[in-house]
Amino acid sequence: MLLLEMGMIVIAVILAIFKPDAGARLLAPIERKLAFLARKPRLAVVVVGATALLLRVSLLPIFPVPVPAVHDEFSYLLAADTFAHGQMANPTHPMWIHFESFHVNQKPTYVSMYYPAQGLFLGAGQVLFGHPFWGVWLSTGIMCAAICWMLQGWFPPLWALIGGLLAVIRLGTLSYWMNTYWGGSVAALGGALVLGALPRIKRSQRILDTVLLALGLAILANSRPYEGLFFSLPILVALAIWLRDRTAPRRRVLLKTVFPLLFLCVLTLSLMGCYFWRTTGAPFHSPYYVNSVTYRPVPFFPWQHITRVPTYNNPELHNLYTGVITDQYNFARSHPLFLILGKAWSTWAFYFGPLLTLPLLAACFVLPYGITFRQLSRRTKLMIAVCGTVLFAAALPVCYDAHYLAPLTCVFYALVLTAMQKVRRWRVFDRATGVALVRSVPLVALAMLLVATSGIVPMNISPAIWVSRMVFRTYRADLMAKLSKIPGLHLVIVHYNSDHQPMDEWVYNSANIDHAKIVWARDLGPAQNTELLNYFSDRRVWLVEPDMTPPRLMKYKSASFGDSRSLDSQQRHGLSPEHSD
Repeated sequence: MLLLEMGMIVIAVILAIFKPDAGARLLAPIERKLAFLARKPRLAVVVVGATALLLRVSLLPIFPVPVPAVHDEFSYLLAADTFAHGQMANPTHPMWIHFESFHVNQKPTYVSMYYPAQGLFLGAGQVLFGHPFWGVWLSTGIMCAAICWMLQGWFPPLWALIGGLLAVIRLGTLSYWMNTYWGGSVAALGGALVLGALPRIKRSQRILDTVLLALGLAILANSRPYEGLFFSLPILVALAIWLRDRTAPRRRVLLKTVFPLLFLCVLTLSLMGCYFWRTTGAPFHSPYYVNSVTYRPVPFFPWQHITRVPTYNNPELHNLYTGVITDQYNFARSHPLFLILGKAWSTWAFYFGPLLTLPLLAACFVLPYGITFRQLSRRTKLMIAVCGTVLFAAALPVCYDAHYLAPLTCVFYALVLTAMQKVRRWRVFDRATGVALVRSVPLVALAMLLVATSGIVPMNISPAIWVSRMVFRTYRADLMAKLSKIPGLHLVIVHYNSDHQPMDEWVYNSANIDHAKIVWARDLGPAQNTELLNYFSDRRVWLVEPDMTPPRLMKYKSASFGDSRSLDSQQRHGLSPEHSD
């Protein structure tokens, strides 16, 4: 896929230089229709969002509803199920020690450790359409629409429409933001609302724009609070400078902007404090903080030192925090440059890739030699300031994934469009080379999308640049589907080998454990397992060994259960081969 994309770009550059008029007659009617649509801003926003939603639905036969596989996904799904049942948190279960797992708090309440924005969208999908995936689907479609809306505030209508459609193709269809429960779209939505509201407030001081600004800030605070804080600071500074130098009437600015924004920000903080209080018992302690204090000895920044290692109730938690996460921390301390380079590569690959890098590189040939920062437009200066602030903040922590920078999504597209505007005026040999290059960007993007969905390239080797279905082992989901067809309630005791990889975790449950059809519990040995069996005496009990190839499911027989850590599988469990998988 990467080589194919680069090959298409090389062809596009050659055609732009030597035959820039190629395909112009064919594309001209399409461009006129897009320009007509762009002149109706509200309709354009709706079309962008609807395109993302309908396109993903049309691909369901090829890319079905995804199954969760990563720790974070299960945690977000717990939040979704909690909210879908009208609860902020769930009471600690009497057998909680068997259900202890990654990124989930068991005390003082049973709740996801993450901030609630992603879980609220997933919960809405569960309530409205019967499955959390539709919350992912809805949030990603709204995100694409919001990016188009944000760009309309800073760019001419046609350019904003092009940026929105590029977001649909690259992020709203096959990226992991649309195909996992991991998040990204919600934080990107928050960033687009904040940055899109700023120019509108400056122009008209409508209270609706102030509400959208406050809503964006609230979404950022409840999805990516760290990156969202650094994202918001330059924008709020720009707003404060405008308020100081304003030309609008003072009364209008106070009533339409300042007072509503302050009120909504205080309301957001109050609601967050209420959520923290219901989940942790303290209005200033988030579930994320409680989880970190309880389980994580490794700090988030490499200059900090490891604290006392907690006493874990199972070896899987111990192995993750003292193994994988500690190794990550040690690497960050020993090789900070390689850590930053790795973050830069991940950011470039996901958000730009070769295609969206093309206009940025081409702009270097168009901009006058020796141009300074002061000579840039105010729009470009603000975008660079926001981008630089967030990138600096993201370079500091030990951990990183592409969706950490989700608030910057609209800024990245704004910078690409700025470069495309400059490149469009570029002429080589007195030919409209720049126009051809700009045309090639959406064309290559559309071609890559068609290739990605055609099955020409095997999906198991496709990089995350265009196709990122996050393919992992789905044995757990397959097993759940089989057990769901068996009448009655089920308890599945999960037994891991001593060399189990903690990233492949099976012990996750719904919000109301006692009423779930399938309950997943950790094998803690005969004595503690007996308490579990007595509690769930009305359930059919199974034992699964995820580390077998393939994973094996069998009836659980507690009478002959021996040492679960040292003996041969069937001998130590006294298991019947019935219903083995």
